[in-house]
Amino acid sequence: MQNNRASQEALYKLFYSDMLRVCHSYLADPALAKEAFNTGFLKVFQSIKNFDIDKGELGGWIRKIMVFSAIDLCRKELRFNNTNTIAADTDDEFIPPRILEKLYFDEILKQIRTLPAAAQMVFNLSVLDDLSHKEIGEQLSISEGTSRWHLAEAKKRLRELLDPGNQQTKERRSNGL
Repeated sequence: MQNNRASQEALYKLFYSDMLRVCHSYLADPALAKEAFNTGFLKVFQSIKNFDIDKGELGGWIRKIMVFSAIDLCRKELRFNNTNTIAADTDDEFIPPRILEKLYFDEILKQIRTLPAAAQMVFNLSVLDDLSHKEIGEQLSISEGTSRWHLAEAKKRLRELLDPGNQQTKERRSNGL
């Protein structure tokens, strides 16, 4: 808060790997993720005097700034399709537990990154950051319905990517085999 360079460096080093990982979960391009990370830390240093310990922990506050920095940068890189169709997926189980046991975070992240950019962003905000569709809509300037559609589409595609055998079984059943 007193603009002490040594303290700023210590804070930067303390949160470096975790916050860079947050930026990578939103931006597949390493250069863009690093840009969002650096922009985020600049915002942290500029507004650290606004941090209130009574409202939460420092790590959570910094993470929120990183997420919003990544979103801002992502907005420059993509356009959301304003689809108002709600293809809500009512299936509560979207990835079978046996599949999750086999995969590591990096492998799952690799599959998430194959999603279209808009679906990836909505998925991350909903699943990783636990934002409501209303909050996602406000952050991304899209409707709640569009947010729901992108999340349903992301879940559908991830199911197919993470459990391809399950998709083949469904196809065989539908063909009467």
